[in-house]
Amino acid sequence: MIYRQLENPETVPEISEEKEEESQTGADAQEADSEKNTENSAQKDKAGEESGERESETRTEETKQPSPSASDKEIKEKNEQSLSETEDTSAAQAASAAALPHPEIDLAPETLADYNYLLNNFFIVDPKTATSEQQLNAASFLGKDLTLEKNADVPQILIYHSHSQETFVDSREGRVEDTIVGVGDYLTQLLTETYGYQVIHVTETFDIVDGQIDRSAAYDYARPYIEQILEENPSIEVVIDLHRDGVPEDRHLVTEINGKPTAQIMFYNGLSYTADGGQVDYLPNPYIQDNLAFSFQLEYQAAQYYPELYRGIYLAALRYNLHLRPRALLLEAGAQTNTVQEVKNAMEPFADILNRVLTGA
Repeated sequence: MIYRQLENPETVPEISEEKEEESQTGADAQEADSEKNTENSAQKDKAGEESGERESETRTEETKQPSPSASDKEIKEKNEQSLSETEDTSAAQAASAAALPHPEIDLAPETLADYNYLLNNFFIVDPKTATSEQQLNAASFLGKDLTLEKNADVPQILIYHSHSQETFVDSREGRVEDTIVGVGDYLTQLLTETYGYQVIHVTETFDIVDGQIDRSAAYDYARPYIEQILEENPSIEVVIDLHRDGVPEDRHLVTEINGKPTAQIMFYNGLSYTADGGQVDYLPNPYIQDNLAFSFQLEYQAAQYYPELYRGIYLAALRYNLHLRPRALLLEAGAQTNTVQEVKNAMEPFADILNRVLTGA
């Protein structure tokens, strides 16, 4: 099931520095001040976390209608792409069924009980936040039951994109299938056709204001829209905000999985806690530990079956709408230096580890 926006804005080229509240790993973007002036920029070029949590702010977005018709060449390319992705889902199913554990690090419970080992092998802590041994407990994370009873008659997974305009090194201008939304389409197809879930994919735009990319309040704009869908579909238990990272131009986040060049992924968790100011009271999240457990179980599965896939769990200071569900996830798939296909390839092992967590496999 796909929620399509009524008016698709014309794709705007990527910009190197975007207005933001908390910047993304490895970049030097500027911070956008929130109404509360609580959070400063960290080393991330991810734009715009919850700009003062402006719950009632109305989105003022100027959009352009897409071209009224597509060329025969474009139609042919789309048909070929659809056929290719259908074949890929079948291959992904076979590959996941054949996957065997081959961890490259020690995953023994007594080893994971070592806080420094856990921190060094699974987490990246942003300098603007802080965590503790009490918060990061592998036994607690792995002991939490995050399985769900699969029911294909109702939607159980929601995928959306706070930053829908994110593109890749070979993205074609104006082609939605070459953006992070296109990656979300493929993940939806995998989860639906290969694993039997009913999925809602939201393709609404939250990061264009007045015809320009503006991510300073994208999380604020996304929140009420996603909340409404969750209210209308209480069966949804998994919420994924799918992004791509921003890295230096000479960095290429790629490995090989099942013979395919595959972008590496990173999980991104907000702690609603700043190193300088402590708890961020205006960003409450009763599910912080559940969110962390969900990310950790996914990374634990990746460490067993796809040890080259994951980059870590990035811990940041704010919230990123992860309070919407216990199984809420912000996923960074590749970066702007990856190809579209590399990032789509990453959805195959990700869908496998997600299914393993949800089924307890």
